Amino acid sequence: MKKYRWPVLIEKDEDGYYLAIVPTLKGCHTQARSLDELLKRTREAIRLCLEVRKKEGEAVNSAEIIGFQEIEVAI
Repeated sequence: MKKYRWPVLIEKDEDGYYLAIVPTLKGCHTQARSLDELLKRTREAIRLCLEVRKKEGEAVNSAEIIGFQEIEVAI
């Protein structure tokens, strides 16, 4: 079984939930009350997203994020 590494963005919302977004897998995200649960759910979400990609004939390759930048916007 081949192992892949995926970058995950983790945020905490105003209600105290942790959110995980896998930016290199379109539509792959989950949430949980604790970080431990979030990591379990994130692994499962990635597996499910990869299963869908395989069924649709898409390549299953990990991707690399080059950088992360915060951008300030006045509203």
